[in-house]
Amino acid sequence: MALTTDRPLVTAPAPLPAGCGPERPTPLWVLVSLGILSSAVIAGACWMSGHVHADTTLRTAARFFHVAALIVGLGAVLAVDWFGILWLLGKRRLSDITGTACALQIPIWLGMAGLVVTGLFLRPNLDSPLTLVKVGLVLAVTVNGLYAHRIGQRLERYGDDVPMPRHLMVQSGLAAAVSQTGWWGATLIGFLNSQS
Repeated sequence: MALTTDRPLVTAPAPLPAGCGPERPTPLWVLVSLGILSSAVIAGACWMSGHVHADTTLRTAARFFHVAALIVGLGAVLAVDWFGILWLLGKRRLSDITGTACALQIPIWLGMAGLVVTGLFLRPNLDSPLTLVKVGLVLAVTVNGLYAHRIGQRLERYGDDVPMPRHLMVQSGLAAAVSQTGWWGATLIGFLNSQS
């Protein structure tokens, strides 16, 4: 017996959350400033991690919250990228992905911030080349997130039925590839470091 439904596969777009949409693009100088500030925060966190001496209880709590921050941040990133794949396959509207990306900005950035803060207490070995690669991936994901925000705002200018310029589709795909590589690469290195 086959199940049928009268609902269309693609639904009407939901309204964008407050502060999202093409009417309020973030100025480029703000994004550049945030990139510089984020880089300084990550560098400062690396320096501070060598000066923080957490006891076993604090390290255990930090490890739990580190994993929780990873779940929140990476989970939100996966949702945005999944909607992006569905959009490229014609299964979702452009407004679905831009609305999802806008709605999940806060969990993504909270997850990233949680990872940086809790990482202070996990005694990262900054003499290890693998750890330095992880720090580089975190920095790349951070800057790429700002770049993806800019692309998302440019995408919001287009309607669901307007042909998308190829260069924007390529930029979106590259941003998603950098995001996935960075998040999963840093996760893998973190796992490998926890085993030693």
